[in-house]
Amino acid sequence: MASCRDKVIIIAEAGVNHNGNLEMARRMVHAAKDAGADYVKFQTAVPELVISTFAPKAEYQKETTGEGESQLEMCRKIHLPLTDYEELEQLCRQVGIGFMSTPFDLVSIDTLDALRMDYWKIPSGEITNLPYLRKIASKGGNVILSTGMSTLPEVESAVRVLENGGIPRSRIWLLHCNTQYPTPYADVNLRAMDDLRTLGCAGVGYSDHTNGIEVPVAAVALGAQIIEKHFTLDKSLPGPDHKASLDPDELSAMVNAIRHTEQALGCNHKAVSPSERDNIVIARKSIVAAREIKKGELLTEENITVKRPGNGISPMQWDIVIGTTACRDFVADELIELH
Repeated sequence: MASCRDKVIIIAEAGVNHNGNLEMARRMVHAAKDAGADYVKFQTAVPELVISTFAPKAEYQKETTGEGESQLEMCRKIHLPLTDYEELEQLCRQVGIGFMSTPFDLVSIDTLDALRMDYWKIPSGEITNLPYLRKIASKGGNVILSTGMSTLPEVESAVRVLENGGIPRSRIWLLHCNTQYPTPYADVNLRAMDDLRTLGCAGVGYSDHTNGIEVPVAAVALGAQIIEKHFTLDKSLPGPDHKASLDPDELSAMVNAIRHTEQALGCNHKAVSPSERDNIVIARKSIVAAREIKKGELLTEENITVKRPGNGISPMQWDIVIGTTACRDFVADELIELH
């Protein structure tokens, strides 16, 4: 059955799970491609421009990386230099997967603007950063905006900044998101995508931080057009995001489950599918002789009944058949004919 919707865009979020190692980042590009993702996405930042020396770690970061270093010190160790992203973008083109990276500061925006990206990805933390939003808007193009930690009015304000800067709502996609790693299932609230749809943007999606693959698959069933999910080469690696990420096999399983789900959604039109058409004759029933019937005999509830197969007179015509006379002799179980 034909699909009535565009293919779901699947973004494999490498983020900083390369731990600042370019060779590991290269391997992640290949892993995302092998899993069937549409894009592999990194995070681009000059840590000193993003994080003050006084910024604390998030609780999940303390749990995964300890409390002996600051957030700035942690991020210095896991970010790639800006000069590495051009090589990663070229590698993505070579292997046949889309390249994306989220900029976290104004300098990083300029760095990524020199590369070929189909979308700007704005992270949840920048949704209230007016200078950042204006800078993105000045670059033009398509925007995917994550909306974690925000209210609908805050999302609307960010969209309006982008719109006023020259990016129409028709080129802005909104991702529902919860930024806790991992997100408790009770806090996911996938139906918030319905709220985001009221803003009249190009579409909605979901950026997932839960454990496992069930929630992003459910998001697709609820109409998500974009899915973003963190992955890692090894969950046991040091770093803040590995533990809440998918390994390559799990990423592949998620991609397959999403592809199956979007096929299964089909269209909002009830019809007989090609695969089941031949079963009509097998599973439905027809009006047949309940016993031997002689030509000219009155057809009654005593001498006709309903049995498979379904290639004769439909039982829905029962009232029409009752009271007519047999047009010929019938043996038991033979399909009744009226003429």
